[in-house]
Amino acid sequence: MALEDASTEVDSAFTRKGQRGLAYENAFGGATSFLRRSYTKDLSGVDLAVTGIPFDQAVTHRPGTRFGPRAIREASALQPFDAPYGWGFSPLELFNIVDYGDLAFDYANVPAFPDRVTAHIRTILAAGAGTVTLGGDHFITLPILRAYAEKFGPLSVIQFDAHSDTWVDDDMTRIDHGTFMYKAIRQGLVDPATSVQIGIRTDNPDTMGVHIIDARIVHETGVAATVARVREIVGDRPTYLTFDIDALDPAFAPGTGTPVWGGLTSAQAAHMLRDLAGIRLVGGDVVEVSPPYDTTGVTAIMGAHVAHELICLYCHRLRGAAP
Repeated sequence: MALEDASTEVDSAFTRKGQRGLAYENAFGGATSFLRRSYTKDLSGVDLAVTGIPFDQAVTHRPGTRFGPRAIREASALQPFDAPYGWGFSPLELFNIVDYGDLAFDYANVPAFPDRVTAHIRTILAAGAGTVTLGGDHFITLPILRAYAEKFGPLSVIQFDAHSDTWVDDDMTRIDHGTFMYKAIRQGLVDPATSVQIGIRTDNPDTMGVHIIDARIVHETGVAATVARVREIVGDRPTYLTFDIDALDPAFAPGTGTPVWGGLTSAQAAHMLRDLAGIRLVGGDVVEVSPPYDTTGVTAIMGAHVAHELICLYCHRLRGAAP
């Protein structure tokens, strides 16, 4: 860490001269954009935009994920001082990454919300940037996938989750975080044959054809075997990665709406995300961080690490084109 910079640098979310470079302002002060990136709506030359969707009106149990994006940004202030461990390159120094801020929406007009999300993500994609989205409950992934499918066609999805979210719901106007994957498949946004869910540990007989690697299989066969299987399933297809924080065991991420015991460890998640380097990742999200249920802040820290790893996965694919 450059101590001379830490003594003078502050609010780089607003004062940064360019989009690249590490940040050295004190972790406990300053404006908390994600990884101290610039807050901007200018997408000119941007490689990747981080954006928040503070929505939790689709939950089946405990709310609070509307506070997730803010908490994840605050937790990320611990990470922008150094290149991420284990990757061998520094995305913040090589690529133009910005914080695009949060989606604006009318909280009282819930039926209009999905189209707002799709339009928000569509705007970023049209500018040539990818997205890493901070949720928010897991429903937000469905309208995000609509924007991505418009650009890339039916996607392969890697879903880290305790729940499959494929419960049957043929009312496509219902807004429910437990049915987003069912609807994404029914609407042709996702190719189930080349998609995989990791960490599942709740019963749902209808997997919609999605490959399941449940938590017990990960524990018993290990990270390397799991990653090899995931690579085999998604191949080189355009892939979206969605990470529900409840994929982690509640010991590592208690602040979520529907925690389930027997989940992944933080080490397993970190190693799997890093070992997936080279997949054709086109975008991703981390969802279901609910700060009110975690007074320690550790769940938001987990969410910030996941989002940082998604940035690394995305930028790993871009490295061949880096100047």
